[in-house]
Amino acid sequence: MSETIKVPTMAEYMAEGKTPEVLFWVGCAGSFDDRAKKITKAFVKLLHNANVDFAVLGTEESCTGDPAKRAGNEFLFQMQAVTNIEVMNAYEIKKVVTACPHCFNTLKNEYPVLGGDYEVMHHTQFLKSLLNEGKLTVAGGRFKGKRITFHDPCYLGRANKVYEAPRDLLTKLEVELVEMKRSKRNGLCCGAGGAQMFKEPEPGHKDVNIERTEDALETQPDIIAAGCPFCNTMMTDGVKNKEKEDSIAVMDVAELIANAQDL
Repeated sequence: MSETIKVPTMAEYMAEGKTPEVLFWVGCAGSFDDRAKKITKAFVKLLHNANVDFAVLGTEESCTGDPAKRAGNEFLFQMQAVTNIEVMNAYEIKKVVTACPHCFNTLKNEYPVLGGDYEVMHHTQFLKSLLNEGKLTVAGGRFKGKRITFHDPCYLGRANKVYEAPRDLLTKLEVELVEMKRSKRNGLCCGAGGAQMFKEPEPGHKDVNIERTEDALETQPDIIAAGCPFCNTMMTDGVKNKEKEDSIAVMDVAELIANAQDL
């Protein structure tokens, strides 16, 4: 049975003369990719459970411009960024949370110079803060004792040095957290960054996502945990390439927490 979850928009808040505590920046993947939509729903479920006062931009949200910038089209990036900044500043947004490290990095590090200065948090950081404040409880449930390895997204880990928040959350699930040989600041890219997500790889001996999936499989995990919709796609494809999809799941940290109590 599918449950209906109410997600308010900034426009609805504005119409009532109210301002939410936080803007949830959904991102292109979380809005349009069928797999990433499940991550969005899981995170929204957690926001509701923690009684977080939040809203989304809805149709007023556009791509942050990260793929355009990384592909070398600075002009298109600035057009997309300025459009978003005008909308966000009009709503007087102060705090933003997103489940996409690409959006996180761009909003946090690229937008201030263009006039968009906000407190930006990755969803694992935000969930950790809710846990610390006692607004969210995390228990082992169905994942207790499972072997889980966490893949560090480039724009969360090496670019912004956020390593512990996702791991702290996974540890609370009472799982066996096993590290890949290349992890944290030595982590290997999944192969989707720099707008590579949207093109075929160059000829070579091996695709990057296959190399990274092999790193993960060496830990003999039950689940590969991710904190990025792009990484999720690349690792899922890698697991399918190795014909392991029946025995190894690829899940976002938010999904693991939200689904821990589901039977």
